[in-house]
Amino acid sequence: MIHSFLLIGQSNMAGRGFLHEAVEVDNSHIKTLRNGRWVKMFRPINPDRSFSGVSLGERFAERYAQKYGVDVGLICCADGGTQIEQWQAGGILLDNAIYQAKLASRTSTIAGVLWHQGESDCSDELLRATYEQSFLAIMKELRDTLDLHDVPFLIGGLGDYLVDYAGVDCSGYRDINDTLERIAQNNPMTGFVKSEGLTPNSDNLHFSAQSLYELGNRYFEVYEQIRDLKKVFLEKDTKNAAIQSGMELM
Repeated sequence: MIHSFLLIGQSNMAGRGFLHEAVEVDNSHIKTLRNGRWVKMFRPINPDRSFSGVSLGERFAERYAQKYGVDVGLICCADGGTQIEQWQAGGILLDNAIYQAKLASRTSTIAGVLWHQGESDCSDELLRATYEQSFLAIMKELRDTLDLHDVPFLIGGLGDYLVDYAGVDCSGYRDINDTLERIAQNNPMTGFVKSEGLTPNSDNLHFSAQSLYELGNRYFEVYEQIRDLKKVFLEKDTKNAAIQSGMELM
């Protein structure tokens, strides 16, 4: 049985850690979805750009596989540079994520959603003010459409180093982080992952490879705090095992 995770958001979820700085992970039990099929993990796991690199999902999946002794599938649908309004229901990005997740659910149990996004909204006062409303609509659409009310939805904080980003004024990242933390506090099966102390690449926009490794650890630790093993897996695993068995007999 494969336990899968939907990875969505913008570039820091896709992963921009430099490959030559990557910390090695054991990928023997990590798979990624390619054309609706599971293949052994290879880097980059989320090739949304030609310069895609290391992702926090790699370490998260390694920790999960090590603890629970199952194969872990990563459904990688993050897209760099995207604003939260581009992830609204009915848009291409969310429709694609839902479609990919539905394909993955044929041969796996979706055990959680990992979200990291907000850098593109830092400098826009209106987007910051409406971020909570926009995010809650996205989370509701995913939970309702994919029947994910019983799995953790993890949301990561933006890096403090954004104050040094030269591209645009990103000082509003604090507002985004406050909003994300409040969402996690006020909604069941939702966890906020802190990013304090993590360091960037030289661009002061993307987490370094080492920081993404640590961020993957933090996502897993928050996941462990809010997950409910019995509620999440027993019925779904039985159902999907039956489906897989039927496929093997065909």
